[in-house]
Amino acid sequence: MVERKYYIDNLRWSAILLLFPFHAAQIWSGGEYSGFYIWSHTNLVLYVFSTVVYPWYMTLLFTLAGISCKYALFKRTGRQFILERTKKLVIPFFFGVLVLVPIMTYIAEVFFNGYTGTYWQQYMLFFTKVTDLTGYHGGFTPAHLWFLFYLFVISLAALLVISLQKKYLPKIQVRGVSYLTIILLFVPEWLCQYVINIGGKSLGQFMLLFLFGYYIFSEDGILQKLKEYRFISLTGCFVSGTLYGYLYCFVNLRNDWMTGLYIFFGWMGILTLLGIAQSGFNIHNRFCEYLTCASFPVYILHMPVLVVVGFFSLKLPVGVAGQFSIIVLISLATTFMVYEIVKRIPVLRFFVGITPACSK
Repeated sequence: MVERKYYIDNLRWSAILLLFPFHAAQIWSGGEYSGFYIWSHTNLVLYVFSTVVYPWYMTLLFTLAGISCKYALFKRTGRQFILERTKKLVIPFFFGVLVLVPIMTYIAEVFFNGYTGTYWQQYMLFFTKVTDLTGYHGGFTPAHLWFLFYLFVISLAALLVISLQKKYLPKIQVRGVSYLTIILLFVPEWLCQYVINIGGKSLGQFMLLFLFGYYIFSEDGILQKLKEYRFISLTGCFVSGTLYGYLYCFVNLRNDWMTGLYIFFGWMGILTLLGIAQSGFNIHNRFCEYLTCASFPVYILHMPVLVVVGFFSLKLPVGVAGQFSIIVLISLATTFMVYEIVKRIPVLRFFVGITPACSK
């Protein structure tokens, strides 16, 4: 029996909680057309914060999903895995697109376009307005639920790859890979970043990270190397992140080499977190167990709550720091309140992918 690595769960819910300050910071990041459902003005501190978080937090989630897939397939057949993924990803995706996302695009229509129609009129507009699929100024979008769609597609594709590997290359092993080789794996990730890249979100890149999680970061020997060299990873992450943040936010540099730096920084962030978490984050208690159960539905529910809270908070005369703090804290508290309600209603529990074990 494989011993559960609690730091994997803890990293996952930590990354989900980080989305509250990250998405709140988007309100003050870049320009009016840089991408969010509401926008105030550019605040340099929050702009830099969101810039240096973005390269590693979603890539981390896909990597962790790959690791979890390895452990899941120890206990499930391929058919059971697909059924579980359908219940947890596909159903919440369609529920979210139909019920939650239009709330955000309604706010965007009002905020940017001066929309004066009813919510239900906007609901029809949501499905008919031609846009770039971001929905930041209204119109149809999968919004943050793109992660669920990508993860489902990647899970099915990865299952096929794993089945073929077990059939034709059953003795493949990566346990002896050196730390330097692990670092250099950012190169194929860089190349895959251009594969099926939709709006800056590459299916190829995330697929590769999922497979890295499954084949590489699920190996105890590899994880031990990351733990041993965690401070080297941290140094590489800090240096590359500082350089990336400076060039992106202050020099406004955009080119293929910046893409490579972006990938390298994100990759070193993953190595750092997986290395450090083994030492101080491999804990299990009721608090961690609660957040492990809550993290997935909280991801689904948090964005419409945050956008609505942000819309009204921008009208308060409390300055950027006050508005940002109010948005983060009220969104966090409200989302967990909604989660507590949802998990007590069977039909809603089903639609947001809460498992029976987490519904108590």
